[in-house]
Amino acid sequence: MAKDMKISFLLDFYGDMLTAKQREMTDCYYNEDLSLSEIAENEGITRQGVRDAIKRAEGQLLEMENRLGFARRFREVQKGLGEIREAADRIREENSRCSYVSEIDDCAKRISEIAGRLCG
Repeated sequence: MAKDMKISFLLDFYGDMLTAKQREMTDCYYNEDLSLSEIAENEGITRQGVRDAIKRAEGQLLEMENRLGFARRFREVQKGLGEIREAADRIREENSRCSYVSEIDDCAKRISEIAGRLCG
């Protein structure tokens, strides 16, 4: 099984909707980089049992994302906030090169700070 980092990201959003065992095994595989054999040994089940549980979890995570779109929306918001910060910085630069207006600078600075805070 090739590791798809999208699954790790989806696990952050929808992991609590999986069974505890599915979540644990999927987390071990994607986030802790354990092999199927290592997880099987830790869980006391077969390697195939681990693979099946992870495959079911992957399917559920992808289905939840297809239906709900929280991860996609999160990425879009993060990207948009980055673009807002860049635009505010450009406004401040242009304002300082032209006839400087402190109110414009203050507003652009505030926009940039709020976007930065929301980005995390």
